[in-house]
Amino acid sequence: MKKSTWCFFIVVLLVLIVLLSGCEAIFSPILYEPTPTKIRYDISYGYYVNCTGTGRYEIAYWCNTPEVLVGTTAYDLLYNHEYQIKTRANNTFIQWNISGKDGQTYELGLTAQVESESYLIADLKGENALTVEEITETYPEIVNHYTRVQANETARFIDPYDPNITAIAKTIHSNAETNNSFVLAKNLFIWLKENIQYQIHPNNEGVQPAAVTLYNKTGDCDDLSFLYISLCRVLGVPARFIRGYLVTSYDNGTVIATAHAWVEVFVGGLVGHNGWIPVECACVTTSIETDINQNFGVESAFHLRLFVDDGSNESLASLLSGISYVTYGRNRTIELQLFTEIQNFQELESKKLVITRGNTRHYE
Repeated sequence: MKKSTWCFFIVVLLVLIVLLSGCEAIFSPILYEPTPTKIRYDISYGYYVNCTGTGRYEIAYWCNTPEVLVGTTAYDLLYNHEYQIKTRANNTFIQWNISGKDGQTYELGLTAQVESESYLIADLKGENALTVEEITETYPEIVNHYTRVQANETARFIDPYDPNITAIAKTIHSNAETNNSFVLAKNLFIWLKENIQYQIHPNNEGVQPAAVTLYNKTGDCDDLSFLYISLCRVLGVPARFIRGYLVTSYDNGTVIATAHAWVEVFVGGLVGHNGWIPVECACVTTSIETDINQNFGVESAFHLRLFVDDGSNESLASLLSGISYVTYGRNRTIELQLFTEIQNFQELESKKLVITRGNTRHYE
């Protein structure tokens, strides 16, 4: 037998041995560095309000109450007067309506005790997710609420009918050659991460409409979330925004909470939390693969929920509103100071994220 024939035979034999043995050297799982997956902390947030001078005033403040996807929360009011517990856009708020005429300082807001665990969707292939057609047929109310435009008097912030957004989503759908809602949502996420850069607004500018974010190719967490929601809704995949805080723990022991927004996508079936899966659009990692593994279908223990979109314009208005006041005297001055404080932070568990050869994931 010729030497070249022997070499070919040996190569084929080695390949067969590797495939049949499940060689870990070639097909080893992906392991990420350990990260906290269960934490506990106290958080206080709201406004310091300082009223000076003379003249009557009225202060109105709607304060969101905290929740976590997995874990527990309990809260107390920082100011136990002139308040009501209200429901607005299917979310619970504490509403303060304060009238006064004397100089006074108020601390309006909540202090909460939080214990939170990371949540993830194990299957990265979405095999148990429904198709878009199945979602439309089985969950018409969800589709009606979470596939439409959301706007105020001046702008369409979530807009599945914008022609440029529509064209991109339909191209991605065509290339995907599937109607699986999970796969479509993941492919739209990949496009977002490849084409739109996360960047905070200069000069504290407000939230951008989705069409503006697409044009600028940059945006903060709200902007990226609104664009991603718009893309999903084009294809009939229900999507909604979540507003809350992202807790960050630094090596020097400092812990802060930053206002944050992310997304939930409805894929139905036995997937996610009642069919909804979390998506972190503002992630910044080293690769698209890492973005998917760590942020698509994942909500870390460091996410604290304050508001869940119900798909209405009222919901959008609640996101864009905050504290307001009226004064009835030229000598009356109202000073507002937003505050968010974290205390007693503890890491209760830390685990590695593992991506298996079967394209599933878990913490260990």
